[in-house]
Amino acid sequence: QAKECNGVKVPVDTSKPNPNEVEFDNLYLDMNGIIHPCTHPEDKPAPKNEDEMMVAIFEYIDRIFNIVRPRRLLYMAIDGVAPRAKMNQQRSRRFRASKEGMEAAEEKQKIRQEILAKGGFLPPEEVKERFDSNCITPGTEFMDNLAKCLRYYIAERLNSDPGWKNLTVILSDASAPGEGEHKIMDYIRRQRAQPNHDPNTHHCLCGADADLIMLGLATHEPNFTIIREEFKPNKPKPCALCNQMGHEVKDCQGLPREKQGKHDQFADSLPVSEQEFIFIRLCVLREYLERELTMASLPFTFDFERSVDDWVFMCFFVGNDFLPHLPSLEIREGAIDRLVNIYKNVVHKTGGYLTESGFVNLQRVQMIMLAVGEVEDSIFKKRKDDDDNFKRRQKEKRKRLKRDQPSFIPGGQFSPQALGNRSSPQAICNPRQAAFEMRMHQNSTPAASPNTSLTPDGSPSLGGGGIKRKCEDSDSEPEPEDNIRLWETGWKQRYYKNKFDVDASDEKFRRKVVQSYVEGLCWVLRYYYQGCASWNWYYPFHYAPFASDFEGIADMPSDFEKGSKPFKPLEQLMGVFPAASGNFLPPTWRKLMTDPESSIIDFYPEDFAIDLNGKKYAWQGVALLPFVDERRLRAALEQVYPDLTPEESRRNSLGGDVLFVGKHHPLCDFIVEQYKTKNTEAVDIPPELCHGIQGKLTLNDNAVLPDQVVESPVPMLRDLTQNSAVSISFKDPQFAEDFVFKATVLPGAKKPAPVLKPGDWEKTNNDGRPWRPQLGFNRDRKPVHLDQSAFRTLGHTMPRDRGVPGMYPNAVPLGAYGGPYARPLMGSQQQIPKLLSNLRPQESWRGPTPLFQQTPQRTAGAAPLLAWNRMLPSPNQFQPAQYQGLGPMGYPQRPEDRMDRGRQVGKGKQGP
Repeated sequence: QAKECNGVKVPVDTSKPNPNEVEFDNLYLDMNGIIHPCTHPEDKPAPKNEDEMMVAIFEYIDRIFNIVRPRRLLYMAIDGVAPRAKMNQQRSRRFRASKEGMEAAEEKQKIRQEILAKGGFLPPEEVKERFDSNCITPGTEFMDNLAKCLRYYIAERLNSDPGWKNLTVILSDASAPGEGEHKIMDYIRRQRAQPNHDPNTHHCLCGADADLIMLGLATHEPNFTIIREEFKPNKPKPCALCNQMGHEVKDCQGLPREKQGKHDQFADSLPVSEQEFIFIRLCVLREYLERELTMASLPFTFDFERSVDDWVFMCFFVGNDFLPHLPSLEIREGAIDRLVNIYKNVVHKTGGYLTESGFVNLQRVQMIMLAVGEVEDSIFKKRKDDDDNFKRRQKEKRKRLKRDQPSFIPGGQFSPQALGNRSSPQAICNPRQAAFEMRMHQNSTPAASPNTSLTPDGSPSLGGGGIKRKCEDSDSEPEPEDNIRLWETGWKQRYYKNKFDVDASDEKFRRKVVQSYVEGLCWVLRYYYQGCASWNWYYPFHYAPFASDFEGIADMPSDFEKGSKPFKPLEQLMGVFPAASGNFLPPTWRKLMTDPESSIIDFYPEDFAIDLNGKKYAWQGVALLPFVDERRLRAALEQVYPDLTPEESRRNSLGGDVLFVGKHHPLCDFIVEQYKTKNTEAVDIPPELCHGIQGKLTLNDNAVLPDQVVESPVPMLRDLTQNSAVSISFKDPQFAEDFVFKATVLPGAKKPAPVLKPGDWEKTNNDGRPWRPQLGFNRDRKPVHLDQSAFRTLGHTMPRDRGVPGMYPNAVPLGAYGGPYARPLMGSQQQIPKLLSNLRPQESWRGPTPLFQQTPQRTAGAAPLLAWNRMLPSPNQFQPAQYQGLGPMGYPQRPEDRMDRGRQVGKGKQGP
């Protein structure tokens, strides 16, 4: 985290060694995982406009960069036009988002009117245009503007940040076709196939999707790490009606807002916490998989790399972005473990592995699937038993809670407080009146008084008194009707009749479904290991077949048409957008979505069914949308293509990647020379000038050039008048269409040191030393030790009213024990570092930073001194919570708190 000196943010020097005790070479950003939380965050106020969204994205990238500190390459990949197989899922997501957004707005308005009709209090409605997250799709003006802003950001950082000094930056924006993570994987695959590639490159990929783990394993790179936001479930969110915490819209009662702080000074601040990140080390996962998959007495040579590929392939049966999962395989029921056990039992008979470099052996896969099919019936019956047992336990729990709960719980100032709450008690106001109201409420004869508000059912509830708990029905909630009943005989017949509207005896149709699913498995594996086999293929059904239907698949064809092309951006928008998001399209194109006479009006239903498919919640169900017929769509669009403006035609064209370097980079002079000579031919990158990176360079029409002003697309950020960075179009190394990228560990790659406890540890260590697990990347890390006096000192120093459990949080008071940029310490606090001086030196980076040296995590000092930090014009401009002037736990400090801590330290100094 950055530090602050006299209110000025001092940026982190990322050119220094990485404090995580590891040096990364390449950092890849799956940008859509950054764009979404920055544009419509769930746990903090949303940005007011597009400019604030861009600044939030810049600051997020800085945060990741400060942690990872890549030394060779930064690759930013934004989702471009996706393959047709992915567009079905995108279409489903966007139609759902539009439907749920409209339903939520209607429900909110209905509840609002009910509360106001009963005399409740609600703040006035904000007249604010709802941000439609569907605009985060290739071809929209938003994505075009984002690409311009990122080009500016990259140039600014190459000019000003020493950590970017020798970095190569590649930006693959939304105009370049392909999903972001697969563009990254394609880059890695193609670089691995080059003779100059370093087999010990340390990769770090930023993204939250689970398939990134599979993609990382599929590279077979020994040093591959994923960084992702730490998921914290059940984060508190304010009510969308009254903006108060502690309840949802459906439970809002329209009660007046309680005063926040002594003078209501915290009224507009949400309790937010600094986002934390975790590393997933795939080399450790590979160790676990090696123990899990190693098999003895095989009729063929065991190859761990091939078994990893088989494991990745089997995970596709449990679910992926392109195929529905098999009915008998639910990941929550341990489906992956079940598949691995079946695989280990059957692989002796298969005579070899299921896959090789992304190509599937269908004869061997058939043996695995039929083995799953044999236990399908028992899986369905066990699922039903487990579900019934869970419902029974929940019912008993509700009865027990209802029996044991007190008949009355006082509320307001007399409400029970949790043990260990160290916040100072509030003075009781008007106790006689409060006691009278509670007594009257307890007797179930509430009197109308000025403090009385209304509950959702219309009965009076006393604002200052207790709140009687609702009597919950002991019966379980109404369950959605399940017509399939997979646990009863005849389940296959009912499934095909209900889901596909065909008879199960229709062997020809069942084989057609199975063939499409088998094609899908081959397409997905090829996509992960070789790249997109076909841009046009997709699975044409909403549901999957049963494992027992996979008979005779060995002779099914699994080849795909060659030379297929991706959709154009605006064509994809027509394929995935609902009519409600038509404002992102040209007027005549939009009309095709809404005009009753349109030839493709059936692609855009205003409402659609969601089949829960045995699940409980709508988000788990299947959206029954019609599939888009590509030929009909293209035929309709031919008539409106002439209406495109030059700007819209530009946004509708497919682009490529752009490479950026700064003036200190060895490749800079080479690129500048290309522009000086106006060389129109594509030239190869000299690998010795660019860390072994290879590819083709061609001149860019909208290039960033040295000594030319780079205009800021964000009004609050300054133009770059002294630019020294340069950009040029970049294309990955090209290979023949039938070239096969080998899924193996490269020669010369060094296997990372093992981390897991050896199985024979106790036998081989006769001295009885206990096994010490490795924490972090450095196996020689020395844990920091604090003795009792250090703990006492920290206990005296930390504020006592933080409202957080535990002795002290992982943050220090503002201005205490900082580095050269910390604020001056107060009086007696000057002695504290001396008490702890026997610990680690401040500049040492081997090992975790001791607690007393950690930078404040929620203080006004978490953003580098960028142009946009200096240029923010007023306090009401959008700033993420970590950059606001907050105290140690994210709350503003009062002067008397700091004085109290000074006195406490003074007292502590007089002790023994």
